[in-house]
Amino acid sequence: MKSRIFAEENKKWWTLAAVSFGLFMIMLDNTIVNVALPSIERDLHVSISSLEWVVTAYALTFAALLVTGGKLADLLGRRLIFNVGIVVFTLSSLACGLAPSAGFLIGARAVQGIGAALMNPATLSIITTTFAPKERGQAIGIWAGVSALALAIGPLAGGLIVDNLNWHWIFFVNVPVGIAGIIVSQLVIKESRDTSREQSVDLPGLATSGLGLFAITYALIEGNQKGWSSPEIVGLFAAAVVLLGGFVLVERRQRLPMLDLSLFRNRAFTGASLVAMLVSLGMFGIFFYVSLYIQNILHFSPTKAGASFLPMTVLIILVAPLAGRASDKVGSRWLMGAGMTIVGLSTLLYQRVGLYSDFWTLLPAMILGGIGMALVMSPMTSAAMGAVSADKAGVGSGVLNSFRQVGGAMGIAIMGAIVSSYVHVGGQTLAGKQQFVNGLHAALLVSACLAFAGAIVAVALVRTSARVERLHLAEAA
Repeated sequence: MKSRIFAEENKKWWTLAAVSFGLFMIMLDNTIVNVALPSIERDLHVSISSLEWVVTAYALTFAALLVTGGKLADLLGRRLIFNVGIVVFTLSSLACGLAPSAGFLIGARAVQGIGAALMNPATLSIITTTFAPKERGQAIGIWAGVSALALAIGPLAGGLIVDNLNWHWIFFVNVPVGIAGIIVSQLVIKESRDTSREQSVDLPGLATSGLGLFAITYALIEGNQKGWSSPEIVGLFAAAVVLLGGFVLVERRQRLPMLDLSLFRNRAFTGASLVAMLVSLGMFGIFFYVSLYIQNILHFSPTKAGASFLPMTVLIILVAPLAGRASDKVGSRWLMGAGMTIVGLSTLLYQRVGLYSDFWTLLPAMILGGIGMALVMSPMTSAAMGAVSADKAGVGSGVLNSFRQVGGAMGIAIMGAIVSSYVHVGGQTLAGKQQFVNGLHAALLVSACLAFAGAIVAVALVRTSARVERLHLAEAA
């Protein structure tokens, strides 16, 4: 009997290890790719807009399918969908590494996003069904720690791989990790599904939201090249308005909608979701364009470029738990407002960088950025989840994560449109480099304004008390 109990106890932690494998791959791909972008640009002879698609193709499919991935896991089985997601992610990572052209790489990255959207919701669901309430907090803490670790080491790992091997290996490293995750999950994860209520996949909602997001992102990325007043770009913006408006109408009439619009009747949830979008908009844009600046303008090696981001990522890991504990005592409102203000100030500090800057010029902006993002992330999650009832916790979490990914994709697209409008000559000429720096300054100024707007949104809308947040979080757990 004792040996059986011991075996079951060990199996739980192996289950956590298996889902953490999957989560590690997903989160690593959010940051590891950025450091390799200049190498991809040179090797595949691609434009800035194609580089943007390498990142946004992943973020868009991830965002569009995240809620659907959670519903499929509940409907068909969490272990099944988790394993399907790992297989899709691993095979598409292999395809990314073997990519002979930019178009092939972008397509493979979009498929990677599908795999991530299937895996991500299932990881937390599996943990919830595997661990008893008294152990669940510890398990989720480890799960969150793995996520933070992957985000932190991504830039440095990417730099080391590119310097010592080549950019293809930033994708190849996912293959053995994925295979290990599949083997372990088959051996230790028990199958489970949600039989407590009717489940359904909202295909009309998925189609209208996915196509609407693609249309607006394509128009933003390609607008400079094709002309903002061209019929194609104007038509895409119009299509985006129609499709996203159609999505809202579809969701209002669906019996089992993909997006429960009633969530947005709660001001705190709406505010937290908007802040999630705005902070990701700034973070993704900074990682993308500052990576290009550091390597193409300052001529840092990939390893040195990855190490340059360590002050920011390490501070996020150290400060985020402290911010989470503080939000339990004082609520999320003012922490989010302060965090978004600091993010805005950090973005303004990038106005100091130029053609001949160094790491010490970047450091103050990196430090403030890490502190600001950390002050936002945990309180933002607490505010969102503390604003919804326990029966809608899963949907609320999916919506919040979707807003994060959409914000990331939009951030790269918007900043890219601004940077591209400044660059008119060859990127490696002195004039071209100066134009890129001028465009970067303008893009980051817009990003700062959006961060300050996020601070206003947080203070104006997130008014849930710390006591109510704690009560709802306890019910959700």
